Amino acid sequence: MKRLILIIVGLAMQSTLFSNPLLEEFKTPYGVPPFDKIKSTDFIPAIKEAIKINDKEINDIVSNKQAPTFENTIDALDKSGILLNRITTILYNLDGVITNDELQKVITDVAPILSEHSDNIALNKGLFQRIKAVYEKRRSLNLAPEQLRLVEKDYDDFARNGANLNDKDQEKLRAINSKLSLATIKFNQNVLKETNSFLMVLDKKEELSGLPQSLIDGAAAEAKAHNLLGKWVFTLQNPSVMPFLQYSSRRDLREKIWKAYSKRGDNNNEFDNKSVIKEIVNLRLERAKLLGYKTHSDYVLADNMAKTPKKVFELLDKLWKPAIAMAKKEAAEYQDMINKEGGNFKLQPWDWRYYAEKVRLAKYNLSEEELRPYFKLENVRQGLFEVAHRLYGITIKEDNDLPLYHKDVKGYEVFDANGTHLGVLYMDFFPRESKRSGAWMTNYREQYYKNGKKVIPVISLVFNFSKPTEGQPSLLNLDEVETMFHEFGHGLHGLFSNCNYISLSGTNVSRDFVELPSQIMENWALEPEVLKLYAKNYKTGEIMPKVLVDKIVNSSKFDQGFATVEYLAASYLDMYYHTIESPLTEDVDKFENEKMSALGLIPEIISRYKSTYFLHSFSGGYDSGYYSYIWAAVLDTDAFEAFKENGLFDQKTANSFRKNLLERGNTDDPMNLYVKFRGKEPSIEPLLKKRGLN
Repeated sequence: MKRLILIIVGLAMQSTLFSNPLLEEFKTPYGVPPFDKIKSTDFIPAIKEAIKINDKEINDIVSNKQAPTFENTIDALDKSGILLNRITTILYNLDGVITNDELQKVITDVAPILSEHSDNIALNKGLFQRIKAVYEKRRSLNLAPEQLRLVEKDYDDFARNGANLNDKDQEKLRAINSKLSLATIKFNQNVLKETNSFLMVLDKKEELSGLPQSLIDGAAAEAKAHNLLGKWVFTLQNPSVMPFLQYSSRRDLREKIWKAYSKRGDNNNEFDNKSVIKEIVNLRLERAKLLGYKTHSDYVLADNMAKTPKKVFELLDKLWKPAIAMAKKEAAEYQDMINKEGGNFKLQPWDWRYYAEKVRLAKYNLSEEELRPYFKLENVRQGLFEVAHRLYGITIKEDNDLPLYHKDVKGYEVFDANGTHLGVLYMDFFPRESKRSGAWMTNYREQYYKNGKKVIPVISLVFNFSKPTEGQPSLLNLDEVETMFHEFGHGLHGLFSNCNYISLSGTNVSRDFVELPSQIMENWALEPEVLKLYAKNYKTGEIMPKVLVDKIVNSSKFDQGFATVEYLAASYLDMYYHTIESPLTEDVDKFENEKMSALGLIPEIISRYKSTYFLHSFSGGYDSGYYSYIWAAVLDTDAFEAFKENGLFDQKTANSFRKNLLERGNTDDPMNLYVKFRGKEPSIEPLLKKRGLN
């Protein structure tokens, strides 16, 4: 009887696995995830089964009796774990866009399991010995350049992840990695909960003073969603808090919402992140030292273009001096405006955007609200697609048959100039409580070749744009327009990828190179020639008049001191945490305040991300890497000079950028790729000129 029960239980478990949509072949268009069939409860059993499969794949490599070769070791390793990667990719992506308590529990529960599995591979002595054997004779194997790159990358990755450590130190590393995986998840979840926990509810019309009607309508819709009819609700999501700070004439309310925004994760409650940050930075330092590095930054940057913390600080320092000088001039200008209006107070951070908007209007007769009617989301999106078509010949068509994970998402097919199917593109536009803030590109499948046939990528672009209201479509501001172009640049990097090996394809490049394809796209967004393609009044269809276009061009350097300083402050802060050489023991707020004061950050400006909600640094993979946006800005402004010299839509230049950069992934050193396109290494001068810092 006992044996019969065991057989029945075993069959039931087997049946559950076989019916798990994550383990089945996706019978969907282009093999995209069947979002409508996936449940939170599917993930843990699917992950455990995929780990078993991956374990067998690794064991087959290690136990191979034949001498190690590129094919039976390096290529086999690259092909392993595809099922597990597919499942975890879906899990983490959905957690970012439609999370719930069930999904967050799954994330927490699988973190130590996945950390252990990752370490089991990275610290597998037999596997490393085979990789090392191929690595040591790589020059005599007549390998193609991409194959040689993969061999060297695999060897370096294993060495950097502890393969050369003794057994005792490897056990220490496992413990550190497990704790880190849980701590970074906790940090991320705390920020989301803190962001969602604050609502500023207004019930008097006079409290709406200065706000544009579109923002008022959005706040009314938000109130309705919270069953607060007849009121207006403002949240800490960027499309709500930032325009409120920009337009509200109620200084007391600006201060209230700004303080709530800037204190996220720093309220000494259950979502407080101060102790989590100390745990993360100290664990990262301990790991770096265990692996033979002085600091976590030394560890991270050795695998990036910058190579050393010294190089990063040199770049930041070059920009900081002119940027802070300009920011001080801007602060004085805004203080003058306050004084002229009879304000008896000193400019504070919650005043900056409000008075910047006033000065912009006075100097350039330009208000961002004057521009919004010309930036209907659908028009911007279509203009973006047209820019890509003119540059690269691609066409993008909506596909209503693609499964979607939320009603706000659109699905598209992307075709090359010759009609070849390049990939699938998802775009997710609006904020919701189940979605983390910000904007990002991710994928549900990376491009690679399988049995000589190209596997097309499935790319997803995620935004948090202003929602449409009952009487008005989604109208973007300048920053949101540039954000759409930015993330689409990442998307092109993934879609154009043409690499043989999955671990080298698409955006699997160094952190300070990955932002080049995204940031260069921003350069087209506000070019007068491009604005004519999409900047049309949503009511009349009228193309943006030249007088407005000229105002955009003339004001392009406005407030760049602020924009550059708040970004650089965050970049320094990230580096300060990760260049410590002994464990952080002091209070996180004290650490940040002392570092920002020593840097010379003026009190009217705070770091773009304060420590306790700095997602990039503490859970987003940009630790010792937030500087990469400005590093890439040097590259993108220099690269765009080639288009300005030859024509915005010059086919030869665009084709060179695609062939030498966008298609190549990590198949060569990033600077080699850049020089092949540009013919020289980049200069910082175009960036200084663009921002008015020269």
